[in-house]
Amino acid sequence: MDTSKIDLETLGWDPFFKESFAPYQERGFIPGRVIEVQRRSSIAFTKAGELIVTLSRKYESDNGLYPVVGDWVAIQETTKEDAGFIMAVLARKNKFSRRAAGKEMKEQVLAANVDYVWIVTDLDKDFNVPRIERYLTLVSESGSQPVVILNKSDVSRDLDEKTEEIKRLDPSIPVHIMSAELDTGLGELKRYMIKGKTITILGSSGVGKSTIINRILGEERQDTCPIREKDGRGRHITSYRELILLPKGGMIIDNPGMRELQLWTDGKGIIEVFDDIEALALRCKFSDCRHRTEPGCAVKKALETGELDANRFANYLKLKTEVEFLAIRQNKMLRVAEKAKWKNIKKWGKEIQEHKKGKE
Repeated sequence: MDTSKIDLETLGWDPFFKESFAPYQERGFIPGRVIEVQRRSSIAFTKAGELIVTLSRKYESDNGLYPVVGDWVAIQETTKEDAGFIMAVLARKNKFSRRAAGKEMKEQVLAANVDYVWIVTDLDKDFNVPRIERYLTLVSESGSQPVVILNKSDVSRDLDEKTEEIKRLDPSIPVHIMSAELDTGLGELKRYMIKGKTITILGSSGVGKSTIINRILGEERQDTCPIREKDGRGRHITSYRELILLPKGGMIIDNPGMRELQLWTDGKGIIEVFDDIEALALRCKFSDCRHRTEPGCAVKKALETGELDANRFANYLKLKTEVEFLAIRQNKMLRVAEKAKWKNIKKWGKEIQEHKKGKE
């Protein structure tokens, strides 16, 4: 696709971003949307075409934002035709985040300003309901619309049973069945390919994310690799995030397959995804019921009668425990940071007093 004549509206520019950009327009900057983030630079779409952009030394990070794929940024053009400086990241409509891998408690923003999140799983060896519930929890937190795509219907066993299992999670979430390999079911996804709308595609390695994108584009743009025979697991072919313009309208952000998908949430996503369990909990005799040995527990009763699936409840408890642990760790880090801040303030105050005494 020729990107030299792309208008801002095609990239998702709307009154929300226009208002956020107004102060920077007065200073002669131009808006651009980040389509790729590298170690030392990024690539952004602008009305002038693609620009290679780097953070300016005068970068304004007052809002604490640093560019990720999907962000709108204020750019200062340079004398070089295809280069510019990022001066600020505009306010985001939403973001999709996870806890960064490793021991450190940090948020990793995967993509910003996303309208639809395609959660892709295959109907063969990768099929895993708890993992889909985990994805849905993160997407609910982001404010984007989740869409579940069940790929590889051509090799599926128990297709109807697995499909119903996903639909029962939340009847309001669209579920689409397809085979990217055989190019079937792709037509159902066209409803999300709308001018100015952004899709991001998530899933484990080997579920067919890159193949789906290639079928949509009509070319072998994204590298693909067959899954391993011994365990049916895929290898990571996509190694970075990239925003791609779609020929029929809209954009899609390809994501590498994720080995770790740790939650970064305040718990709202769990309430939305497991609203049936939350509703049962309101009927418990005690408001602080842990659903274990307490009398009058509506959740335990639902488990006994089969109204509530035991596996679903077990995953709910697992995610709930993870969120509680996350909150404890975050509060601990806040206390440590606050203590360090006041220690520095006292030290600074002491230095000022000593300096004044030295002058007297």
